[in-house]
Amino acid sequence: MGRVNIKLGELMKERGLSKNKICKFCDIQRSQLNKYISNDMTRVDLSILARMCDYLECSVEDLLEYQRDEQ
Repeated sequence: MGRVNIKLGELMKERGLSKNKICKFCDIQRSQLNKYISNDMTRVDLSILARMCDYLECSVEDLLEYQRDEQ
């Protein structure tokens, strides 16, 4: 079984974005943002994902990637 990776941390580094600004714009707590950044989410909130896309001016495909398990 494969997995979905959240690439938020990579995008933040590339763009030099701060956690505080993302938290404020996306209306989420820092602990929740840290889970997205560390790819430690079991359930993704689609409204938060949409706000992240708005803030980052990107598409969902830029934030998420599917990785197949090699067999």
